[in-house]
Amino acid sequence: MNQRYVINFPALRSWMFAIAFICLLSVVGLGWLVKSFFVLLALLFITPIIAFFGIRWWINRNLVQEPCPSCGTAAVGLKNRVTQCPQCGESLEVEGQHFKRSTPPGTVDVQAVEVTAQVVED
Repeated sequence: MNQRYVINFPALRSWMFAIAFICLLSVVGLGWLVKSFFVLLALLFITPIIAFFGIRWWINRNLVQEPCPSCGTAAVGLKNRVTQCPQCGESLEVEGQHFKRSTPPGTVDVQAVEVTAQVVED
């Protein structure tokens, strides 16, 4: 019987290639390439964490939660942006840390004051 015994290890072949490639890099003196790869890999994991905390800090600085000056419903908006009230649809601007009704130019916005009538008797 003439049988050929063939060993086929695809996983072993890929590991051998990786080990040979690393040995070749160390012999040639391209260790900087391996170090650069590890630095990029570290940045790949660190960047999302830094971005998460940075965006969270920015939102905490610029988010305003106040009641609507027209209807009193809680509204949320960003500084330097015009927002609409979810209940009444009033256009709101952020002034400091509070909402202010935004009015188009030429509109006089007044606040009504209740005046009680006094009766003068002769």
